[in-house]
Amino acid sequence: MTAPAPVPVDDPDDPRLADYTSLTDVALRRRVEPALGLFMAEGEKVIRRALHAGYPMRSMLLTPRWAEAMGDLVERADAPVYVVSPALAERVTGFHVHRGALASMHRTPLPEPGDLLATARRLVVLEAVNDHTNVGAVFRSAAALGMDAVLLSPDCADPLYRRSVKVSMGAVFSLPYARLDRWPGGLAAVRDAGFTLLALTPAEGARDIAEAVAADRDARVALLLGAEGDGLTPRALAAADARVRIPMAHGIDSLNVAAAAAVACYALAHPR
Repeated sequence: MTAPAPVPVDDPDDPRLADYTSLTDVALRRRVEPALGLFMAEGEKVIRRALHAGYPMRSMLLTPRWAEAMGDLVERADAPVYVVSPALAERVTGFHVHRGALASMHRTPLPEPGDLLATARRLVVLEAVNDHTNVGAVFRSAAALGMDAVLLSPDCADPLYRRSVKVSMGAVFSLPYARLDRWPGGLAAVRDAGFTLLALTPAEGARDIAEAVAADRDARVALLLGAEGDGLTPRALAAADARVRIPMAHGIDSLNVAAAAAVACYALAHPR
């Protein structure tokens, strides 16, 4: 079957570009994208990774340069490909699309937490991390450092929001994740599956994470991380089996949650 030819578009109000409208309006996109079952993939690498992970394409928006550079994808596309000028892309989306390529993708059903708990040994569990950049960075570190899955509290940011996807460089497609419907009650299912819950906190009484992991290298571990600033809530801390910390120097009390996740994931992956 021959793919349809790319379609030039020169009207920013063309209804065929509706998926790409006002991408910088975070509040709007948080409502619209999940409701319509879509998400945005930005840049050639991310689009290719989304397709490789099995997400179906709704459409693609390309500038002429990228329509040529991504010719193999255009030829195989089973969805409309719209070609627009850089100025029109910026007018429609609300930002300079410097990577020249956007794709509207269909979401797929999330796995159940129990399905991930059945096979994983190393988990990252996020509580109320509502900054999309941090969510994307945590996914990238967790995937790179060998974590098996991510569990999210109900109020965590959407990993498939455009900024999260971009920062993760597509790691949100390769690392499975699920949402816990109840919080922190859902952590009981994690413990019942055989995981030790380690709450990452800068509190002085917490144990050095490297020592805690080295003490039981074979344990199945779920690493709990909280939002930037406030950290884990008292209820989440109370639900944990132990509190662990990353030792600090030079009077620094803590790391950004994304940086802390990277250090902690490395400690889990490479126990002393």
